[in-house]
Amino acid sequence: MPIATWFTFLMKKEPLHKVQNIQWVMDERKCLNTKEIKKLRKSCTSARACGLRCEKFTPVRNWFMIELGLNAGLRVEEMATLKHSNLIIDCNRSSIVVIGKGNKKRAVWINADFKRKCQMYLGYKDRFGYSIEEDSNLLNNLKGGKISKRALQKFFKIIMGRAELPAHFHIHCLRHTYTTFLLTASNFNYRFVQKQLGHASIKTTQVYAGVLESEGKKAVEKLYHGM
Repeated sequence: MPIATWFTFLMKKEPLHKVQNIQWVMDERKCLNTKEIKKLRKSCTSARACGLRCEKFTPVRNWFMIELGLNAGLRVEEMATLKHSNLIIDCNRSSIVVIGKGNKKRAVWINADFKRKCQMYLGYKDRFGYSIEEDSNLLNNLKGGKISKRALQKFFKIIMGRAELPAHFHIHCLRHTYTTFLLTASNFNYRFVQKQLGHASIKTTQVYAGVLESEGKKAVEKLYHGM
């Protein structure tokens, strides 16, 4: 029997093994640390001020895009498709209604500081003559229409370059950063963080536990320090 035929025969006889799902790995390089967040915000705030002085909307929108990522942890597609009607910031309500993967709806709670920034951004949009009606896009292009996912990714890279931050960061890192900081702030309430992010499985949220081991490393370094 020719070798090729014999190999085919063996392959047919060999039982197929189930392909195991390979879990993606989360590491510290995918998250901004406190120093990097401060540097990014300082750069964006400065660019926003310049944009307001020079009547340029792009740096104003980009400032809000960064704050949206850091304060709500949305996927880039979710950011691109947000409407003003998804922003619930009237009276005592502070949340964003998001249509995530599989058209699943979730409400993302936001804090008072970001609520104030949302109100500021709506005021800026109105100042530049862009619609803030419920059916209009929250993050719009210069023509007032929907901004593309690719455009947001491109602007993020430009923003990071101007802030002199590492080039390996991509826009999804804002979501990773939000997750790690929220886990710490919530005392590792994985169920709550899972709901905020719209993870189908809590196992996905728990992947971030590895990154937070850095806090444990700091504790180990301090162990018996000064004795």
